[in-house]
Amino acid sequence: MSLTFYGYANCGTCRKAKKWLTEHQIEFHEIPILTSPPTKVELAKFYELSGLPLKKFFNTSGRRYRDLGMKDKIQTSSEDELLNWLASDGRLIKRPIVTDNEKVTVGFDEETFEKVWGN
Repeated sequence: MSLTFYGYANCGTCRKAKKWLTEHQIEFHEIPILTSPPTKVELAKFYELSGLPLKKFFNTSGRRYRDLGMKDKIQTSSEDELLNWLASDGRLIKRPIVTDNEKVTVGFDEETFEKVWGN
């Protein structure tokens, strides 16, 4: 199994996720989320595959999220608008996003990684 890993080098959560994948000998191809964020089409697919609410894809602890007032916008915006915002700025996306094009995880939780990516 080879995964696609959208992450950010300076992100502690991303480092923990990469360490977990490496320790479990799971291959992954890393894509820098800030310079090459997923497209709107890719994000829509990830959203569908993840089973998570779209708001879980937002990096709510990020400065960009606060600067843009996204907390209020998330409540009143359409799915299409939210996907446009996510696709427009990798800083708005919670990381890492890990996918094999059938399953998707957002963020890092060891128990979730074990359940989804463990052998």
